[in-house]
Amino acid sequence: MRGSVFYEHGGIDVLQVVDDLPMPAPKAGEVLVRMRAVALNRLDLWVRVGWKGLNLPKPHITCADGAGVVEAVGAGVTAFAPGDRVGINPTLIDPDCLLMTGNEADCLNSSILGEHAPGVAAEFVALPARNVIKLPDHVSFEESAAAGLVYITAWYSLVTRGGVRPGETVLIIGAGGGANLAYLQIAKTSGARVIVVGSTAEKCAKAAALGADITIDRSADPNWSKAVYAVTAKQGADIVVDNVGKATLPDSLRAVKRGGRILIVGNTSGWETQIDTRFIFGKQISLIGTSMGPSSDFKRVMGMVFEGTLHPVIGATLPLADIAEGHRLLESGEVFGKVVLTL
Repeated sequence: MRGSVFYEHGGIDVLQVVDDLPMPAPKAGEVLVRMRAVALNRLDLWVRVGWKGLNLPKPHITCADGAGVVEAVGAGVTAFAPGDRVGINPTLIDPDCLLMTGNEADCLNSSILGEHAPGVAAEFVALPARNVIKLPDHVSFEESAAAGLVYITAWYSLVTRGGVRPGETVLIIGAGGGANLAYLQIAKTSGARVIVVGSTAEKCAKAAALGADITIDRSADPNWSKAVYAVTAKQGADIVVDNVGKATLPDSLRAVKRGGRILIVGNTSGWETQIDTRFIFGKQISLIGTSMGPSSDFKRVMGMVFEGTLHPVIGATLPLADIAEGHRLLESGEVFGKVVLTL
């Protein structure tokens, strides 16, 4: 079976597309999916590079997001049948924990496809039936793959955890990544005013075309937190979405409104930073850490994709054989939107 793997952590050159992977078979409660499209996330870059304590069986199949067609079903599966077009929820929940607690939030040992579990960048993938959702005919495999991880992350943090309300101002740090574009769309559908800080004028213009009310080009105005204060009548933003971390969190503390919330959803610039705690208690700021959401949020947000309320932005579509180029595009920041690979 063909798939994208790496045998060791490192740079882009460790990625390989091989054709000798073992063919999976669906166990009881599982479906076998013939993959048609997968999408890259920054998570894929971090897993490829690796970190202390990450011990994965090799070769490791990459990618969390994907979509395809059900090839076969395991014993006990009645909700799906061969030929069904399906999208994939990338979060795996321990079935024993779920059976005992009945609540996904109580199952802390969940994993993400392509991170601590084998990914979906292969011709065939066996998955729990609860991890797939039927796709309407008008939704392409590429759109579904591009939506999965970033939309559930954005919905869970901004709506479920962040409690965004109509009329609030949401500040999003970053204009071109798939997650930030998901935050932009979800914030707008929630009735919020959206400010986007982008790295170039071109990305800011594209964010504005997608609905951003105000854009700040940090290449022209590096003091973006001061600019946020200026465009909010010196009030600041009700919610700041910060997935950059070390390089931006101090400015996020300055840009957020008194009594506001900062959603910490990543650390692309580094995990360790110094912050002035006087901002936190002085302005009564809530720091909210958030990651993936439950399957109920996945179904809700995918339903919005299906009905056309949310539109995944695809910046590049490549064949699986060009996955190294996909990593390069994502790593360099050249692409606006998601990188999708077709099988």
